[in-house]
Amino acid sequence: MNVLATRLIPLFLGALLFTGVPAARAAESPFEGQLIRLAEILGSLHYLRNLCGESGYEWRDRMQALLEAEDPDDTRRARFVASFNHGYRTFEGTYATCTDSAIEAIDRYMKEGEALTRDTATRFGN
Repeated sequence: MNVLATRLIPLFLGALLFTGVPAARAAESPFEGQLIRLAEILGSLHYLRNLCGESGYEWRDRMQALLEAEDPDDTRRARFVASFNHGYRTFEGTYATCTDSAIEAIDRYMKEGEALTRDTATRFGN
């Protein structure tokens, strides 16, 4: 696993959760799409990172932190969870072992998640 990517893990979700982006209960919040995509990325990383040697629940824990920060109603929570599960299941159906393309997918998703987090915090943070 790429050392730079490993060091970005703590910053990845923390930047979004702790930059003052207010929790929005309405499904029409201006950053809802970004949060739903972030949930999918977290699910993908949860599967791929464990497949490629990381053991544990870090990415699922980050999803839980996102849910706690957003405090969504039941319908919205179900959308977040479905997105996380979709990301997980998509890669579970594609990769049974860690391959070079799985590692490339991890790197791509880490970069996308970082950019998404940074953009959301910049555009919608206080």
